[in-house]
Amino acid sequence: MPNSFGKNFTITTWGESHGPAVGVVVDGCPPNLPLTAEEIQVELDRRRPGQSDIVTPRKEEDRVEILSGIFEGRTTGTSISMLVRNADQRPGAYDEMKEKFRPSHADYTYQTKFGLRDHRGGGRSSARETIGRVAAGAIARKILAQAGVEFRAFVTQIHDITVPAGALDNFPALAEIEANAVRCPHPATAAAMIERIKAVRSVGDSVGGVIECRVRGVPAGLGEPVFDRLEADLGKAMLSLPATKGFEIGSGFAGTRLKGSEHNDAFISRDGAVHTATNRSGGVQGGISNGEELVFRVAFKPTATILQPQRTVDVYGAETELAARGRHDPCVLPRAVPIVEAMAALVIIDHWMRQHAQCGVFKF
Repeated sequence: MPNSFGKNFTITTWGESHGPAVGVVVDGCPPNLPLTAEEIQVELDRRRPGQSDIVTPRKEEDRVEILSGIFEGRTTGTSISMLVRNADQRPGAYDEMKEKFRPSHADYTYQTKFGLRDHRGGGRSSARETIGRVAAGAIARKILAQAGVEFRAFVTQIHDITVPAGALDNFPALAEIEANAVRCPHPATAAAMIERIKAVRSVGDSVGGVIECRVRGVPAGLGEPVFDRLEADLGKAMLSLPATKGFEIGSGFAGTRLKGSEHNDAFISRDGAVHTATNRSGGVQGGISNGEELVFRVAFKPTATILQPQRTVDVYGAETELAARGRHDPCVLPRAVPIVEAMAALVIIDHWMRQHAQCGVFKF
């Protein structure tokens, strides 16, 4: 189903940007897991709008309501349904889009596919849909945390401003990432990024960039041969996010400039276990995790909706001009950080459950 993700740990998101609410149904969560709405709210607060002066000013508390699957503070093993109500709706800001297609947006493709579309903020194509993913990802992360799995996503590039090579070789602390509005753990680069976002916003424009995600504590053995390779499912998860245009793992495209003798990760023995001396594979070999840190990057395009006049056509094919209104992020990356982490957690928990079902429990 197009609105569902995962096989053993499955999520189904629902709702539109300017409808009454958005939410998610989670199937496959183990029973007896202690879980509260407050734990899920922590992650939703990281993605909500209005949290700084470089994101959209839309005023949404994004308070999660758990409707099913929790009894006396623990999961029951049945489906968990969660809802977040849309409070600050302004569908009137999109009236001009009823008949005009926004450049580089989903308006034309949705109209062509379905014969109609929800023009209010893009409906299902809006990034507001990702609320459900973050809520579900919070549950996946709690399960995985019991096995020592940790997630860190952070911004490494905004427009042409990039963290210096080698400056972030270590697994960054959460406090370092959350120390600034752009969620870049390199303070000097973060300051320049913030100024660039403010500059483009002042002229009604937007910028994109790159988010890197690292996951440590993943055991060797997760992932399936051929079609359900771990990196393939991670790639699908990341490219299903709004505004994404690229995915790479490990050395990625830079690895194409190396010889095999330079790129191969030599195996070594450390602390009685097999490891690799380098990690150009990004923690995955043959589609299966090798026990090293997962390292991948996701490219996000500039926000498609900008506050400048743009050429377009209307639903009748007539050429026209569109100057968007409404409240939009001049750069989506700061709020996308927890979404990337959530999708990574959903992929890993699903593969963990598949491995358990096929091969038994991991020995730690």
